[in-house]
Amino acid sequence: MIRRFFWFALGAGLAVFVYLKVRDFLTRAKPSALGGRVATSAAGVGERAQGFVGRVRSAAAEREAELREELDLPE
Repeated sequence: MIRRFFWFALGAGLAVFVYLKVRDFLTRAKPSALGGRVATSAAGVGERAQGFVGRVRSAAAEREAELREELDLPE
């Protein structure tokens, strides 16, 4: 009798766990949720690209200043 109750409880617990995981997945897979994640990712890509361009420009300006100083060129 205890064995049956154990396996029944284990099966019920597993069923509840799977149900919650599937429900969570379906919530995250809704078009509105996907759209929000895509928009957030796109905004992050834009910010990272701007940061990269800013670093490249500052490094180029710094290197240009070094070269002008080495070659004694006017600014």
